[in-house]
Amino acid sequence: MSADKRRDQIAGAARELALAEGLDAVTLRAVAARVGVASGLVAHYIPSMDDLVADTFFDIVAGELEEVRALLPDAAAPVRIGALLRTTLDPARRDVTLVWVQAWALGTRNAPLAERVRAAMDAWRAVIAEEVSRGMADGVIPAADPEPLAWHLLAMIDGLGAHALVGWGPAIAPVAPVEPVLRAAAGLLGVEVGAFSPDSP
Repeated sequence: MSADKRRDQIAGAARELALAEGLDAVTLRAVAARVGVASGLVAHYIPSMDDLVADTFFDIVAGELEEVRALLPDAAAPVRIGALLRTTLDPARRDVTLVWVQAWALGTRNAPLAERVRAAMDAWRAVIAEEVSRGMADGVIPAADPEPLAWHLLAMIDGLGAHALVGWGPAIAPVAPVEPVLRAAAGLLGVEVGAFSPDSP
């Protein structure tokens, strides 16, 4: 196997481990076992496990952001924001949520991971701010500074996603109802809850 293919194989095994068991499962021994090689061979191709963990995290969350953006409907900004909230809080995405939550903790002692976490959060904030700005430009969201609103919405997504991992909170259930989340977002953005509906004009 060529060096590039072996590195791709190792990266794929790390991604599978992170999604199946969490980012903290991405260890030298676990990756080697999944690939079916000795730990020393993985260490030969991946000299820094911190970098592998960081790259694995970023690969997963960058893919998530790209997927979520592709799922946003061609509609008014509040409808798109509603779709973003529903999608990111979907219980089917809890594997990625766990990767996020563990990245915040592991990043305290993994500098490359911390850098990737900050970059990923900046990217998410920018996407949300873009949607809020679009709504303001169209006159469907009251004019304000979109950046703080984006920070609040991102914190809401992150917090509720983390709560869902342990089944805490009135808005969290096996199939997470998003109505309380949408009501909170509506108050934050100064719109009616119905503005988030796909049937909204």
